[in-house]
Amino acid sequence: MLNIGMYLWQFDQPILKRKFSRFLAFILSAILVVVLANNSFATAPKTTEILWDTYGIPHIYGKDAPSTFQAFGWAQMQSHANLLLRLYGQARGKAAEYWGEEYLESDKWVLTMGVPNRANSWYRAQSPAFRSYINAFTSGINTYAKAHPDLIDEQLKIVLPVKPEDVLAHLQRVLYFTFIVNQEQVTDITHTQSKAGSNGWAIAPKHSASGKAMLLANPHLLWSDLFVWYEAQITAPEMNASGAALVGIPVLAIAFNDYLGWTHTVNTHDGWDVYKLKLTDDGYLFDGKVRPFTTSKFLLKVKQKNGSLVEQSLLVKSSVHGAVVQEKDGFAVALRVVGADRPGVLEQWWDMARSRNLTQFQKVLKRLQLPMFTVMYADRAGHIMHLFNGLVPIRQQGDFQYWEGLIPGDTSKTLWKKMHPYQDLPRVIDPPSGWLQNANDAPWTTTFPSAIKADDYPAYMAPRGKMPFRAQSSAKMLAEDPKISFVEMIKYKHSTKMELAERILDDLIPAAQKYGDQLTHRAADILAAWNRNADADSRGAVLFSFWWQEMDQDQTFSIPWNENSWCTTPDGLKDPESAAKALQIAAAKVEKAYGKLDVAWGEVFRVRSGNLDLPANGGDGDLGIFRVLNFAPSTDERFQAVAGDSYVAAIEFSQPVRAMALLSYGNATQPGSPHITDQLQLFTRKQLRPVWRTRPEVLANLEERKTF
Repeated sequence: MLNIGMYLWQFDQPILKRKFSRFLAFILSAILVVVLANNSFATAPKTTEILWDTYGIPHIYGKDAPSTFQAFGWAQMQSHANLLLRLYGQARGKAAEYWGEEYLESDKWVLTMGVPNRANSWYRAQSPAFRSYINAFTSGINTYAKAHPDLIDEQLKIVLPVKPEDVLAHLQRVLYFTFIVNQEQVTDITHTQSKAGSNGWAIAPKHSASGKAMLLANPHLLWSDLFVWYEAQITAPEMNASGAALVGIPVLAIAFNDYLGWTHTVNTHDGWDVYKLKLTDDGYLFDGKVRPFTTSKFLLKVKQKNGSLVEQSLLVKSSVHGAVVQEKDGFAVALRVVGADRPGVLEQWWDMARSRNLTQFQKVLKRLQLPMFTVMYADRAGHIMHLFNGLVPIRQQGDFQYWEGLIPGDTSKTLWKKMHPYQDLPRVIDPPSGWLQNANDAPWTTTFPSAIKADDYPAYMAPRGKMPFRAQSSAKMLAEDPKISFVEMIKYKHSTKMELAERILDDLIPAAQKYGDQLTHRAADILAAWNRNADADSRGAVLFSFWWQEMDQDQTFSIPWNENSWCTTPDGLKDPESAAKALQIAAAKVEKAYGKLDVAWGEVFRVRSGNLDLPANGGDGDLGIFRVLNFAPSTDERFQAVAGDSYVAAIEFSQPVRAMALLSYGNATQPGSPHITDQLQLFTRKQLRPVWRTRPEVLANLEERKTF
């Protein structure tokens, strides 16, 4: 082409020269665009930096993956150094040695579950590249600690330097030995569900007002300890993801990029079982033979108030099932937990955030390194998906309820070893309804008409039975609005309507009028006038919630839940007279505590942090409230929010992506940070804030810059 140009240039033709110059410039520009688009190094920054916005959200721009991880370690320390170091100390099983006897039970649990030893083997099992990423993350933690020792609590410095294995030990303690199973559950030998929960929505273009897919992420966890979320944007070669990680975890666990996004909910997944072992001759019976326990001995050190250390031994016995967690009356109980052979959780999350379409995303999911959690997904191409993700043991017998009990451990027939592959897990992509929801209900109720049939799966896969009221409220909002806008999705997310009240007040009020005394009649009048919401100014919500606490909740309804009438059952009072009596008791308690029956919800239920003391809206999901808040009693007859809505993100996959988010309690816990409570007022006003994703947006809202 250039030779032809030189040939033409020798002629004295000005018009031809100008046309050819413009054509040549166009070709060169096009080539340059292609080169830049297909070579990430061409646009990668020469340095790594953190741009902190005015809400304390770190926007990390990494020149390469290791530098990105290092910056993320630094960022987490700047926001949560004390919390992070304490959590890592507990994951080592040395917290009692560091900080005293109050941590002894935690240490015993961590050591009995084999966490530190398994963390070492998992570290060796990482791919070379990802091992270097974990190394870089801990390097960022330690570099921050050396640069800012004055900002770290003295008693927590004993954890330093942090080792890469600490990251994997912390991951195990959080994911496997808190979310899948925790110490309290094992002590009770029961599979009661954890209070940790979440809401998740995926809306297809056909159900969206804009014609774009949308995603709602809304985990509900405790607002403290190892449940604290950390929001960030991670930009690295081939990646630009926004979302949240639990403190101490080096990758985003809930995230979205320009192409797709996902959220998690705690699913009805059974990833652990307890086995009853018959003790005999210093061993246990298994398939008609006596087998010896394997044993591990640990020497725990417990720090005393005077600073001295007292040693205490711990003997951990294990059977073929797992670690022994209890011994009494001639038998032992052994715990078996999924996932000990799956060390790639972090790399899977990282690669999920780097995916650009459903095919790539599912390819990563098929690794099945993540041992539990529903995956709710949406993307720019318009696809939505619900996956009942998890490591589900292949069991030879029994339904879900059977495996919630104490399992006979004297036979290999009950000892599971293999997991169901990806294709066996309940999953739906692009359902006819155009929407998917999960509010910690079983996968069978993710959408209607039902898209995942329970009869197509083993009876132990997930429980059958009633759809909880919060899930009913969730599904009703989606089903009743054929075209949901982005603004409406945010509004629905903050709904405080008590679905339980919608269902039962038409029976409770007549029962109170028929069977109640004067106080009960007054209470019935207040409930009749109430708007059935748990907003700060709602009057009647406190009275109703107190009534529900007085009821035998498993024996309340005369009509049980029916999957063919999923949004209108259960219904009816089984014992109207007893319900009226419960209302009388509740009314007396409310009037005594607050001086009136129609006390406003926000007067009793509060959001408190630092100098802030604000009226709350939202409440317990058991009442059918979608906007979940869980409260603990205070000393002044009030209740303080301690859990519930934490990280919230509403995403519309337009071009560019549209997103709003909130981290209820703020993006920091470190003393002196201005970001400990700076989002709480938005939270109480049911507002989200914009997610800044472009560099110009971040720079326009810049608070601090750190360059590496």
